[in-house]
Amino acid sequence: MLSLLTLNVQAAALPRARQLLAWLDSSDDDVVILTETSNGAGTAHVLQQCRAAGLTVAHAPSGDGDRGCAIISRVPMTECLALIPAVTLPGRAVAVTIESEPAITVLGLYVPSSDRAPDKVAKKRAFLSSVLDELRALANEQRAHLVVGGDYNVITRDHQPRYPVFLPFEYDFLDGLAQLGLTDAHQHLHPAVQAHSWYGRAGNGYRFDYFHTGAGLTAQVTACDYIQEPRERGLSDHAAVALTLRIAQGRDVGDRQTLTSAGALF
Repeated sequence: MLSLLTLNVQAAALPRARQLLAWLDSSDDDVVILTETSNGAGTAHVLQQCRAAGLTVAHAPSGDGDRGCAIISRVPMTECLALIPAVTLPGRAVAVTIESEPAITVLGLYVPSSDRAPDKVAKKRAFLSSVLDELRALANEQRAHLVVGGDYNVITRDHQPRYPVFLPFEYDFLDGLAQLGLTDAHQHLHPAVQAHSWYGRAGNGYRFDYFHTGAGLTAQVTACDYIQEPRERGLSDHAAVALTLRIAQGRDVGDRQTLTSAGALF
């Protein structure tokens, strides 16, 4: 089995980053996508400690201080740079090839949030469009063995409750993934369940965080669940999403017992 997790770390400062790191260590996932990373001390601490523990890290810090995305893996991986060059905000998209059996590509995304300010809408629209363009350019075989995950900052057309503020291009992004053969893993397993991963101040829930799987992997999805513990404990304002695939993880990059022992990562 190969386990993946995605979590928005909300640009954690150092004290909360240490707590997040302890929680991530206890979760013991093979591949972790972290969204809303920053160029600050908190993100640096998490990534440095993971590297020191023998995990592999892919992260492209933004030159202008923008928030970004990182992928951490206990399974050997290499960066898949061919997926990123034309993305309008490359620090918000990280792609890696995981040495599982079969090998898979994992694309982590942190989509910009947007109020209705024209410049923010344009930034979000351009990023989503560029991601879809990159995915369309992939060979069918690579797209079939692709996992996309992260904080998309969009909701489905049938989301409950309904919110009138989302624009057509935001719904179109999820439609575009489906048209490319990428399946919403949680919806696939739990079609009647409305999950929420972020809550507004009034308690209104939104599903912003997702995993999508290519056509060659969807039949191997055995679990996809929203984990509210990070949000409920104040480690983030988002729930995590956990995905399990029935594929061999290959070899670990280190001794898993050592990596998960008390104090190993913090």
